[in-house]
Amino acid sequence: MSRLHGRLVVASHNSGKVREIGALLAPLGVEAISAAALGLPEPEETETTFAGNAALKARAAAQASNLPALSDDSGLEVFALGGAPGVYSARWAGPDKDFRFAMERVWRELQEKGATDFSARFVCALALAEPGGETQVFEGEARGSIVWPPRGEKGFGYDPIFLPEGGDRTFGEMTHEEKLPLTHRARAFEKLLAALR
Repeated sequence: MSRLHGRLVVASHNSGKVREIGALLAPLGVEAISAAALGLPEPEETETTFAGNAALKARAAAQASNLPALSDDSGLEVFALGGAPGVYSARWAGPDKDFRFAMERVWRELQEKGATDFSARFVCALALAEPGGETQVFEGEARGSIVWPPRGEKGFGYDPIFLPEGGDRTFGEMTHEEKLPLTHRARAFEKLLAALR
């Protein structure tokens, strides 16, 4: 994989995710453009793993844009729920992307199971694809636990119910700058940057 330079497509239509990835790419001097800004369609996520879905999205964006593409597939795995919602994290929020509804479902299912273990992790798989070339995947995780009720209005997705290990504030209570180094995405990025250096 060559060193990145110039423009790179972030194969996501999630503005929070695109902003986070843009900030992580900034030290490389790479301009991140979202798939939405280029009008690229979102491919159907048909894989059963984060790595599989990330690779599928990166290859589709690289092919459609003829630019290197970086895709992230990430989600929340709750151990007492057998790893759910996992790759279905976004789908649990429904067609309206209502994460309040998704967070309530996580909590309801934990209650229905009579769970006493609230440990969870965010997982991120980053895939970097060259147009017509190879695809590399890098994975990272952030461990923590589920808290209820949700705390904080910052962040996105399941952030308000995720308390990172060793912390006393949820991802939803942290500023973007405080949260970023602790995330699954930052850890996957460390591996990506090491491979590019």
